[in-house]
Amino acid sequence: MIVIAIIAIATAVASLALRDPAASKLEHEATRLASLLESARAEARASGLAARWEPLTEQTDGSGFRFVGLAATGPLPTRWLDAGTSAQVIGARAIVLGPEPLIGEQRILLRLDDQRLTLATDGIGPFVVSGNDGATR
Repeated sequence: MIVIAIIAIATAVASLALRDPAASKLEHEATRLASLLESARAEARASGLAARWEPLTEQTDGSGFRFVGLAATGPLPTRWLDAGTSAQVIGARAIVLGPEPLIGEQRILLRLDDQRLTLATDGIGPFVVSGNDGATR
């Protein structure tokens, strides 16, 4: 009886530890994009340049997004880590990053396979990642 209980507990722990690989990849993409957006936002504010981020439809060079208006001193990435990732700015064509400190509320929907995450800012705070359930990650 004790052996069966131990096996049941071990099985439960193992099943909780297994995650959908697409969900993990999408969380990594979202965290990376949030960092890139905050970096570009800081650069736009520091340089006084109007900057924005735009998702792109499928490009022949493999790029999936671009930063527009930033100084060319250190170009930011333009490709997703996973080629199946896509993004959509909700309610606009692009994300405004500066130069003003208040940029307005903005949201990005990221997709990978059947997984979805949202990056959002209230215009004052940083971009944060949340799931379909609204929980911040």
